[in-house]
This record gives sequence, C-alpha cells and structure tokens, in this order.
Amino acid sequence: MSFKVSQIIKSVLVGVCATAMVASVAACGTTDDSDKSATPKGSTSNTSSVKKDPKIAAMLPDSVKKDGKFTVGVSPDYAPAEFLDKDGKTPIGYDMDVAKSLAAIFGLKFDPTAAEFDSIMPGIGSKYDVGISGFTMDPDRKDAGEFVSFLNVGASFAVQKGNPKKLSVDNLCGHSVAVQTGTVHETTVKNLSQQCVAAGKKAIDIQSMKEQTVVATNVATGKADAFCADSPVSGYAVKQNGDQLELLGKAFNMTPEAVVVKKGDMQTAKAVQAALQKLMDDGTYMKILKAWGDESGAIKEAKINDYSEVK
Repeated sequence: MSFKVSQIIKSVLVGVCATAMVASVAACGTTDDSDKSATPKGSTSNTSSVKKDPKIAAMLPDSVKKDGKFTVGVSPDYAPAEFLDKDGKTPIGYDMDVAKSLAAIFGLKFDPTAAEFDSIMPGIGSKYDVGISGFTMDPDRKDAGEFVSFLNVGASFAVQKGNPKKLSVDNLCGHSVAVQTGTVHETTVKNLSQQCVAAGKKAIDIQSMKEQTVVATNVATGKADAFCADSPVSGYAVKQNGDQLELLGKAFNMTPEAVVVKKGDMQTAKAVQAALQKLMDDGTYMKILKAWGDESGAIKEAKINDYSEVK
C-alpha cells in the first residue's frame, strides 16, 4: 500500500473503538481459573480507602447530589476498562474503579448503569450524571459534552493467531476489519478504506457491530480478518486469548480518555476535575492503573476540554 496508517489517522482521533470483551474470556474462549495471567486483577482494595472530601463534594450542583447517587453510564463489555465480574452483573475494570472513587469523594452511592455505548452520551444529564466508558477526546464530540481527561489510550489492530492472511497495518485493503458501531475506530477504518479506493485498491470490508465482544469473536473464529480497538482492550484480549488472537503492529495515536459531563455543566466538570486530581495526587489513581496493568497510560493532570494533546 502506498500510504501509512499514521498518515491517515492524523485527522481521525482514535479512542473509543468501543466496548470490548465482556471479557474476552466469554467472547473468544474460556480460561481456567488456575491461569493467573487470565484472571482479572481487580483493585477493590485500592478504592475502599477513598473517603469523602467535603470541599470537593460541595462543588457538585444539587442536580447531581440530590438523589444521593453518582449515576454513571457505562457499556460493560470493554475489558479491562469496564466489563462484568464473574457474577454477571457487577461492572469492574479500571474505568469503574476510577468512577467508584469519584463517587466516594463526592460522598455519593456509586450507581453504574449499563447501556449500549452509542446511547450513553445522549443520556448524560438526564439518565446519567456522567459517562465513563472509554470516551476519548474526539473533536467531533466537542458539542456533545464537557470532557475531563484522566488517561491516555492508543489504538491497535488484532488478528487471528498466526496472522494467516499475512496482514500488516499498512496493508488492509480488500480485507475485512471488524469495529464497534459508533466508535472513532469505525471512522478510522472508513478513512483507511477510502484511501484504499483512492490508491486503486479494493475497499476494506468493514464489519460494524454493536458489541466489541462480537467484534473480537469474529476475528477469533475467522469471520473477520482483523479488528481495531483501544490498545488496552486489544492487549487484554490477546492476553486472555493468546491461543486465538495476536496484536498486529504497535499501538498508535495516544489520545486522552475522559469523563463526559453534560454540555454546559461546567460546575460538575470542575468537581470531577478536582476529584480526579485528588486521586492522582494521593496515589490512588496509579494504584488502580497498576492493578489492571495500564499504568503506561497514566497522566499527571486532569484537564477540561484540553485537545492540545490530541493527534
């Protein structure tokens, strides 16, 4: 192919491909509990000590705290960011540990509410107080909410173990690539396909699906040649299912992930920013990321609507 992925994606922010693996364990095969490398680490012990901060709690508007709950919109099939625990109903993951810690600082009951990924942002401010579900700082989303950054994530491709189609990140023309519907990665792959056609090559067969678990399963079973997801998600899927999947190339375009607040609600955004910064400063934040193996994405400062680091 006469073009590079890095060139194509400069104008397309990679981030939330979505929601990935309820855990990939369920999507792409099972793992024995004795296999420690496949068992989610969890970090309950790293969040249980978080206490209410009256000063920060007072920053929240009454519209958020009047019911005593911190309601978070989440699509719980995006391991290791958010996915269901072994009980099949409790959302866990690093996003959920951060969200639970925010609720504790606010002195509110943590109330994670499951929803399809592309329905969360429209419900923020009505159904949910905030959205925490792998939302990245995509400029196309500027008008949809206020974004408070707390992590850096990249994007990566994964293929079936052994890469039977001999793909490379710069040679996907004419092949099938699975993505989750409504994500930035879907846009990324569409742009790649357009570049293929412009170069006189076959378009990419884009398989767009509501759930990342299905996306990953299609690659593991050979129904799709590759999938695109956030780098922590792709990496976790491969770790959980190394006999069926492998990463294709390196992660690219590190982009801030954020807590999403209702557009115009700067009071809540500033309270979330203060709470996130407290977690970063007191070490809780890093403990959470280390527990889930994602400390490489750590940032030092929570910022509101700062797109300066978006590539």
